[in-house]
Amino acid sequence: MDGDHSAKTFEQGANSAMKDQEMTSGPAAGDKTQGTGTSIFSKDGAVGKMFNADGAIGGTAQKVGGPFDKQGAVGQHFNADGKIGGMVQENLADKKT
Repeated sequence: MDGDHSAKTFEQGANSAMKDQEMTSGPAAGDKTQGTGTSIFSKDGAVGKMFNADGAIGGTAQKVGGPFDKQGAVGQHFNADGKIGGMVQENLADKKT
């Protein structure tokens, strides 16, 4: 294919309706637009809250139960004050970049 042919294919494709988008408004390139609140690794952040007992990962562990329960031999380490969860809170959750 030559450059001419591929350009014609693009214009005829699904993106042809978005051909002339104005992209000059909004934050400048490199400006921080997200993450000004809590860290994603915090117990309340996007990743951290999945490990809570009612989150996606922690909830599954609660259903499995046994050692994976939040009070079990494995699960207790994933709490915010456990060995793994505590390390994440100390080293990753408190850092905002």
